[in-house]
Amino acid sequence: MTTWKKLAAAALALPLLTVAACGGGGDPQNAGSDGAGDGKLTVWAWDPAFNIYAMEEAAKIYQKDNPDVEIEVIETPWDDLQAKLTTLAQSQEFEELPDIFLMQNNAFQKNVINYPDLVAPLTDAGIDFSQFPEGVVAYSTVDGENYGVPFDNGTAIMALRTDVLEEAGYTVDDFTDITWSEFMTKGEDVLAKTGKPLQSGMAGQVDTIMMMLQSAGASLFDEEGNPTIAGNDALLKSIDTYKQLVEKGVYVEVNSWDEFISTFVNGSVAGVAQGVWIMGSIQTAEDQSGKWGVTNLPSLDDVDGATNYSANGGSSWAISSTADKELAADFLAKTFAGSTELYDTILPSSGALANWLPAGDSDVYAEPLEFFGGEPVFSKVVEFSKEVPTNNTGAYYYEGRDAVSAAVTKILSGTDPATALEEAQANVEFAMN
Repeated sequence: MTTWKKLAAAALALPLLTVAACGGGGDPQNAGSDGAGDGKLTVWAWDPAFNIYAMEEAAKIYQKDNPDVEIEVIETPWDDLQAKLTTLAQSQEFEELPDIFLMQNNAFQKNVINYPDLVAPLTDAGIDFSQFPEGVVAYSTVDGENYGVPFDNGTAIMALRTDVLEEAGYTVDDFTDITWSEFMTKGEDVLAKTGKPLQSGMAGQVDTIMMMLQSAGASLFDEEGNPTIAGNDALLKSIDTYKQLVEKGVYVEVNSWDEFISTFVNGSVAGVAQGVWIMGSIQTAEDQSGKWGVTNLPSLDDVDGATNYSANGGSSWAISSTADKELAADFLAKTFAGSTELYDTILPSSGALANWLPAGDSDVYAEPLEFFGGEPVFSKVVEFSKEVPTNNTGAYYYEGRDAVSAAVTKILSGTDPATALEEAQANVEFAMN
């Protein structure tokens, strides 16, 4: 996810454009009335080497044609940012909001639904949302209204050690457009011949299961926001598939994020399925350059709507209800939703892969990556992003995810899956009520 990505890039932190005190778009009665305002936009975002760096570069591009516009960026860790949003919304102190702030995709609907006066609608703001993957736009869409501009790409990839596959008699093509049962069969063979599992993940976390679920266009909630955990065939299949992967030794569970990263960096595991942002961590193993390949995910067997595409993580820009809305929307439309130059600039330096689809057509995205066998991985992943099914998160996504995590732990210990998911559903319904 965005809060975890680019561990190795942390040392590359860049200076902020301007460090400013909190303060939104000024008088909410006048904000956005003429599209010019005071010519200043304030922004909350986290991660200096990634999100803030991207905002800095966007500001430079916008200021070429709008030299009098000032962009003030306040570094705000995600947990702090979410806490501030909640506090300001509950106290109705919306004037303390910045003009623009970054929000994790999985939290977007929760904030808009719980605090409808927090974020400005963008459907008619001059931003072409058809130029973003439908599945990504859906994260920040509520009741048919757009509220966010997608930025950080969370499209899922399957990254595999090509040298290990070759030792077992396989290539990455053998793991492309396959099902999870096929992956398990081949994974067992690779394990037997090389001693290396193909996957790993944190015990008690459900990243892999949630990616499986979304790949089939399924969710923990229906369109009305009601939990669909109990009796969810796609979820049951995802959990059963995960359980088999672990039992067969193809998937290794570890206890922490650092241990997870170490499994593929130190070469004890020969693959990883995660959001594309995991490439930053993979590339910290410089001795493995040229020994990795990237493909799509396996699809769930015998599940309606199953695909080989999913996502994990990602974030979108929001405009606050008290912002200079016309200026903020114009800024986002001409940068994150309209500038190939921006994405060509930030991709090589930070690995910030675009959700804005036209960026994928640039020469920069088509450049081969030596680390990944000379393949044009970024343009490939942009194509993947077009196929990712939508995932309804609703206002209680994290409660649902936590409940499923607890259920999976019990299932792996022998609890009947249907019973465990019924309990998980009851826990989420209790939280909602």
